[in-house]
Amino acid sequence: MNDSVASRGWTAVCALDDIVPDTGVCALVDGAQVAVFRVGERDLYAVDNLDPGSHAAVLARGLVGSLGERIVVASPITKQHFDLRTGECLEAPQHSVCAWQVSLRDDGQVLIGTVVR
Repeated sequence: MNDSVASRGWTAVCALDDIVPDTGVCALVDGAQVAVFRVGERDLYAVDNLDPGSHAAVLARGLVGSLGERIVVASPITKQHFDLRTGECLEAPQHSVCAWQVSLRDDGQVLIGTVVR
């Protein structure tokens, strides 16, 4: 992503190297807690950090993995799985969370955009 384009409407939250592969971190974006995940070397995903089942801000600390073709995070409290692309809760769709736009700037900064759904 071009650095000048990336700065409009996006919030820089950390460097890519600040996120250990296959883990997440929490960022505050416009007053909302966002769980930002690095899967593998450069794939980035972002969803709300609030676990709707427990009402605790813990999804960034969940376990990242896959269920079939879906890349998911498992809540450390409720163990429900959330699709990192869409925010859908696989076990209870009514507990789905919002997914956020996420991108990587040329200088290695992770950027969060707007809510996707």
